[in-house]
Amino acid sequence: MAALRRRLLAGMLLLGGPAYAAPATPEAAAPAASDPVILANHRAVYDLTLGGSSGTRPVEAARGRIVIDFRGDACRGYTMQTRQVTELSSGETGTRISDLRSTTFESGEGHDFRFKTTTVSDGDPSAPVDGTATEDGDALSIKLKGKGKPITAEGPVLFPSAHMRKLVETARAGQTTLSAKVYDGSDDGKKVYDTFAVIGPAATTAATAASAEVDKPLQAGPIAAVRHWPVKLTYYTEGVGERTPIYTLGFDLYENGVSGRIKLDYGDFALTGTMTALDLDTDKPAAKGAGKGCTP
Repeated sequence: MAALRRRLLAGMLLLGGPAYAAPATPEAAAPAASDPVILANHRAVYDLTLGGSSGTRPVEAARGRIVIDFRGDACRGYTMQTRQVTELSSGETGTRISDLRSTTFESGEGHDFRFKTTTVSDGDPSAPVDGTATEDGDALSIKLKGKGKPITAEGPVLFPSAHMRKLVETARAGQTTLSAKVYDGSDDGKKVYDTFAVIGPAATTAATAASAEVDKPLQAGPIAAVRHWPVKLTYYTEGVGERTPIYTLGFDLYENGVSGRIKLDYGDFALTGTMTALDLDTDKPAAKGAGKGCTP
């Protein structure tokens, strides 16, 4: 169960990629590749269902919910609160319930990261993972509360919001792949992941009759016309050579940072996330990071 809850947490952190929904007008032009990816306050809710299962002890049913609440701007930094409750049922292992709660802070320039994660598995709470990380381009330093000496890793490493912005920038530029090291404080807080993203062609088409019932908050209002790309993002244990993926996250990446059509594939089972609510603050926040034009 410990391995399961770590995988679930790692997969949901990127989904908190923040968003700004610009008003849609007929004359509005798509942002240029050089324009900053602006982040805004939002709250998103995804309902989870079983998307597939295999192996000798297959998951027979799954349900759950992810709630993401994002606040901040590039001057003050970004705070994200995430909760995921997942119930997995199997004839072999019975029903397992995992409740994960994570709070993170990422500085506007993407160099400092704070995180705290608590988990309760089948009513049994685990010790929280609580720490800080600092990235200077050449190296990452991780300090875990109560765990002794700092842990170091070779840089550059991206934190979650910076990774989301990089994905959007890559898609805007027409590039189809992105390799990056990512640190999000998941698992035991000690691991840096190698990631590889495959980005498909952009789309701005309206919802079809078949898709209109999926991610309903994305089918109406200004966001319905926002350019988006299908993304397949695979996470690996840091290292070299051929490696088995830890998990793969599939989603539609909207230009404003919103994620739709989510599928978290862990190999032996997969979860599908359907957005049921999305609250966006349409006030445009600061685009520059601390020390780069922000007003004290």
